[in-house]
Amino acid sequence: MPRVISDETYGCPAIRALTFDSLGLIKVTEARGKERGTPTVVNTWGEMNASRSVLAASMDDRSSNPLLAVARKDGNVEVLNPCNGDLHFAYSVFGDDGSSPEDDEISGLHLFRKQKEDHVERSCTLLTCMKKGDVNLRTVQFPDAPADSADDAAPKTWKACGSGELLFGKVDGTENFGLFGGKRVEVNIWDLEQCTKIWSAKSVSFFCYQKPLPSVNVSSNQSLLGQPPKDNLGIFTPTWFTCAAFMSNDDHRKFVTGTKSHQVRLYDVSAQRRPVLSFDFHETAITAITEDPDGHTVYVGNASADLAAFDIRTGKLLGNFLGKCSGSIRSVVRHPQHQVIASCGLDRYLRVYDVNTRQLISAVFLKQHLTGLVFDSGFSGEAEIAVANTVVEAETEETIEQEGDEEENEDETEEAPVKKKKSKKEKRSRDKVSDGEEMDKLRSKKARDHKKKPKKVKHTQED
Repeated sequence: MPRVISDETYGCPAIRALTFDSLGLIKVTEARGKERGTPTVVNTWGEMNASRSVLAASMDDRSSNPLLAVARKDGNVEVLNPCNGDLHFAYSVFGDDGSSPEDDEISGLHLFRKQKEDHVERSCTLLTCMKKGDVNLRTVQFPDAPADSADDAAPKTWKACGSGELLFGKVDGTENFGLFGGKRVEVNIWDLEQCTKIWSAKSVSFFCYQKPLPSVNVSSNQSLLGQPPKDNLGIFTPTWFTCAAFMSNDDHRKFVTGTKSHQVRLYDVSAQRRPVLSFDFHETAITAITEDPDGHTVYVGNASADLAAFDIRTGKLLGNFLGKCSGSIRSVVRHPQHQVIASCGLDRYLRVYDVNTRQLISAVFLKQHLTGLVFDSGFSGEAEIAVANTVVEAETEETIEQEGDEEENEDETEEAPVKKKKSKKEKRSRDKVSDGEEMDKLRSKKARDHKKKPKKVKHTQED
């Protein structure tokens, strides 16, 4: 049983989180019940294999027929049932090109939630991006789909970058636009329907310093269009984006990014090609970033296990989350319904925090280095408990009925005479008694007969 740390003051709401690790395992952690409880690991899917490490994951947690897509290190993309872990289908992104996973690997994956009504239960659309810059958009048919449901649309493929390494690919809430960036690759936005680039950021490494606008209050270590960071030798560092997130599900024009040079940048496509706000967060690379549904709060995690909340409108630090991790944070996810966020990383813990108090609610030790996590927003925890209670009640009723039947049978057995089988000793003793009684009877009969006989009198000669 994994080690669990829980704060009894707060407790954890009913959540279901799926975590992915460096050995290819998928672990399901649940906290059930209306009252706040402690999350525990309820399922583990897959076999331990370092070559099948999970690099990216995406989930469509709709109410009917939910799907989970995972991209592995060996180049396979699998679509699973997130309820029981059953595999629907899998395919390799390398195909017959001859390239090996060591040369190229998947850096981003998205499972489209928006589907045609007649294709919901027989196909799904996936977007994958590779480190070398190849982006692939394809619709895959389920193996058990009808023969007449084949989709004739060919996969769409394009190059998101000419050089460098593509480290992430994000799709906005409308699923019409994609955001890509990486090492020596400036962030750029593509129209997924037309497969064309509609916007690209301008590098901050080759423009002069500009003062921030007077209308924005920015601290001394922040600038809207500041100089690029330098290393200890005074050399400009290359562009290196590590993560990104859209600020709203309805608007693709504003997004936030994290960089290797511990900077958080806010871009507005409608304003300019350079970041409208940039600030530093400690001194290590930003490794994970996610947005809040309020549209102006972001949660940032870095390689030194620091997790904090920022108001992206001004760059103000709202506070650090307590319960510091001990390893690089690889994923931060905000729950869409409950006021909690979860983080995981190289310290092998799944940690759940309260958004308002920034207190650690619970931490579950999962044994392997974690690479990512997703929340199942359709999980309530009440249905499962209702089913369990129904089963328990049914079992209780059955046991009560069985006990009643047993009592009735006992009463019947008490009323009816029971013929017991006699042992050999009892039989022998009874035979002896009967023999003794017969001997007594014979003796008494002989005595009576003897009394009845007349006595013989001897007559003498004198008489």
